[in-house]
Amino acid sequence: MFMHNKRLQYTVRVAEPNPALASLLLEQFGGPDGELAAAMRYFTQGLAEDDPGRKDLLLDIATEELSHLEVIGSIVAMLNKGAKASLTEATMEEAELYMSLNAGGNSHTQSILYGGGPALTNSSGVPWTAAYIDSRGDPTCDLRSNIAAESRAKIVYERLINITDDPGIKDALGFLMTREVAHQKSFEKALYSIADNFPPGKLPGVEKYANMYVNSSQGEGDMTGPWNEGEQWEPFDPTADTVPVDGGDGLASVKLSKHETKDAELMVARLQSDTATSPVTGADLGAGPGAGKTSEEDFGGAADMDDAKKMALQMSGAAGRKPS
Repeated sequence: MFMHNKRLQYTVRVAEPNPALASLLLEQFGGPDGELAAAMRYFTQGLAEDDPGRKDLLLDIATEELSHLEVIGSIVAMLNKGAKASLTEATMEEAELYMSLNAGGNSHTQSILYGGGPALTNSSGVPWTAAYIDSRGDPTCDLRSNIAAESRAKIVYERLINITDDPGIKDALGFLMTREVAHQKSFEKALYSIADNFPPGKLPGVEKYANMYVNSSQGEGDMTGPWNEGEQWEPFDPTADTVPVDGGDGLASVKLSKHETKDAELMVARLQSDTATSPVTGADLGAGPGAGKTSEEDFGGAADMDDAKKMALQMSGAAGRKPS
């Protein structure tokens, strides 16, 4: 059950309207790391959680995130209030009003389609989607995702604070940013309160692969550190002689029935490439200067990009001249 207190969790004081800033703040209203996404992520996790402590934590934070949605939405509404009034009453000259609404990103979309209210979009006007919710139903997995989500939200708030000089907005955003820090600490405590929290899930990893560090990107710039060096790691350099790592032939295979095998053989025979011929293609027929070698002729090409530009200009000039 929900009850609503008409007072905000944190007071919003906006110095003056600014539709462009309102557009940017929508990132934390309807964006992937915004307050609505956070509230829905934690609510769905909390409703499915069987541990009483984690359930209480998730529902507490989910409900607070709705309060933060209200705060950021109120800031957006105040920043759009002047443009909303002018648009509604049509008191500004058309050009002046158009410039005001288009001062930033999708602010015209907010004003015209949503009447200056906070739209459920991100700062680019992309509608909010439940695809932002990445819960998997395992607390050791979801709590790590929550920690990452709070970290991302903290960074976004930090950047929004850095682009405004409105002291009231800076103050409110600073509160919201700091609550992300507090939530991250709570989720960290909840995660490490689970004795066996790594690896996520129940199935153990295969021992001979669990300690392998695969040096897949080789060459100048190879580095060592605690992430790939030490007693817990077994370095592995993949080469033609060392892969596949399971000792197999490295090929994909499947056991087919007699009927499926026959159909597969017929399909392969029907679609087999004829390597003995060199067919004339559309590229051959339409080839011109710079096409390189075709089946019947060498059309050459440019020595470099500067030469390519010269050739293009020459071809343009030749095309523009009338035959004598």
